[in-house]
Amino acid sequence: MIEKVIVLARGHENILAEHRTTLEITKDEELSPRGDCIVGVAADKALADFPERFKRLARNSNAVITLVLKAGDREVTIHGRGHEKLSFTDARDIVVRKSTFTCGRTLMVGASHSARELPRDFVALLRSPEQKLIAEITVEVPEH
Repeated sequence: MIEKVIVLARGHENILAEHRTTLEITKDEELSPRGDCIVGVAADKALADFPERFKRLARNSNAVITLVLKAGDREVTIHGRGHEKLSFTDARDIVVRKSTFTCGRTLMVGASHSARELPRDFVALLRSPEQKLIAEITVEVPEH
């Protein structure tokens, strides 16, 4: 079973993408330099906006969640896992975590990349407020 969500966001001049364990996309329009995990602002969706089918599938610890970030002519793919404690309740943010910590902001755990591990030329694109960021998020639960 597969479910896919597309999130549209944009860049911001304060994007640093330096956080070692997380990566975030937010509905917030503004970004201070302290938000070092954020890679996109002004998102058209947060986790609370995701379809119930996506949320249900992602609450399976066997679920594979894939995030493809596209900006300009570049794309980066991040893989992670679902978790039974994912709640998808946050109305502002989408957070990718390398750890197994879960809260209402968590999209996936055990992620292959954090913000700091994104290619620096990709991050440079995201420093432009005019840069569109497309996030294609897929959850797949293997059938046994």
